[in-house]
Amino acid sequence: MLTIGAITLNWKITLEIIILWFVIYRIMLFFQGTRALQVLRGIIILVFAFFIVQILRLETLDWLLTHLFGISIIGFLIIFQPEIRQGLARLGQHNVFIPVIPEKEVDAMLGEIVKAVEILSKQKVGALIALEKEESLKEYVETGVPIDSKVSAELLQTIFTPNSLLHDGGIVIQQGRVVAAGCLFPLTGKQDLSRVFGTRHRAAIGLAEQTDAVIVTVSEETGDISMCHGGRLTRDMSTDDLFENFKSYFKPKKNDKSVRINRRKS
Repeated sequence: MLTIGAITLNWKITLEIIILWFVIYRIMLFFQGTRALQVLRGIIILVFAFFIVQILRLETLDWLLTHLFGISIIGFLIIFQPEIRQGLARLGQHNVFIPVIPEKEVDAMLGEIVKAVEILSKQKVGALIALEKEESLKEYVETGVPIDSKVSAELLQTIFTPNSLLHDGGIVIQQGRVVAAGCLFPLTGKQDLSRVFGTRHRAAIGLAEQTDAVIVTVSEETGDISMCHGGRLTRDMSTDDLFENFKSYFKPKKNDKSVRINRRKS
């Protein structure tokens, strides 16, 4: 028969496990799309191995894992300083109160983007479009020219017209509106990218590494359409694939007819 003390202890252990798993999950999200993620997974495996060894009281393995774990943590902190700084910087970018947009309006907005991208792709006009989700893109909005206009295919085509002042930068879409154009996005620091990736692709990957934004690019050389999220780039997409991927990122929860998109900041 369980005593009150045993029930209290079990409740505390359960709570600790839930908190631990949540912390691990959030840490892995911070490093998603970076080279640090694979190393972090290895360290997590070492931690679980260490706990098993402690339970079984295997003294030799305990001594080995204790020293190996300490060295791994120090090495991780030294080697992956840039990724750690990026992860910490993203802590304050989430907004607690996120308004919702009706699903029909989101479908219309995404449809206009896809329509513009299709035309730009056929004309081989370069484009870089970032859609904000939960993490704020305010610092990148401030690097561009304010617009604050409803999303339309015509507007996007005009912005990316060759030789225009805003052509070479990216645009940011917040809460269904184009809020800025000619924005500067951070370039990825990855050194193993193919030479076929130009500045727009590197900027898309860089922004996706540091935020949860969904970024679309159109290649000026080939007209290829790409989408980037979480530091991962999907190339050579059709417009149908593009729209379906959009829907997967911005679709509402079950029985919810609205989509959460970050509040625009003044």
